[in-house]
Amino acid sequence: MRRYHDDEWGRPSHDDTHLFEMLILEGAQAGLSWSTVLNKRANYRQAFDGFDPERVATYDEAKIVALLEDSGIIRNRLKVRGTVTNARAFLAVEDEFGSFDSYLWSWVDGTTVVNHPRVTTDLAPRTELSDRVGKDLKRRGFTFVGSTIVYSFLQSVGVVDDHLVRCFRKADGAATR
Repeated sequence: MRRYHDDEWGRPSHDDTHLFEMLILEGAQAGLSWSTVLNKRANYRQAFDGFDPERVATYDEAKIVALLEDSGIIRNRLKVRGTVTNARAFLAVEDEFGSFDSYLWSWVDGTTVVNHPRVTTDLAPRTELSDRVGKDLKRRGFTFVGSTIVYSFLQSVGVVDDHLVRCFRKADGAATR
């Protein structure tokens, strides 16, 4: 968990494959701990073809059944089917905006929203931004994109910086290691 925090969480991502991966993993986490998902991340990458949305979008019923038998991932029927649905919606967003990155970062004019939480209890489970993004994603056909999941996604890919003010990873340089 520490390595994920120190090396990845909250770093601005502009890579569509990584954005797709994190959107899927955040949805997979619903109702579970992040450590459960993180411990299965390598298995997810293998099972879902490196999170290539073009490949995932082509999955048929036989592939979905095979995934539901894969003990290396979370075998929730709605989440597995949702991954395929989300791959198709993701590709539609890429077609419309040129990239998912362009779509996502347009919500914040390309600039990370930097919050200043002092303690973890200052962290919100959702915000007005995640409400709006989640509603738009649902309108576009995505699943597992409720406001709380979307907020976790926005944090994970650096659209929102919720590192505590004392954290060495704080974007505005307020903290030092």
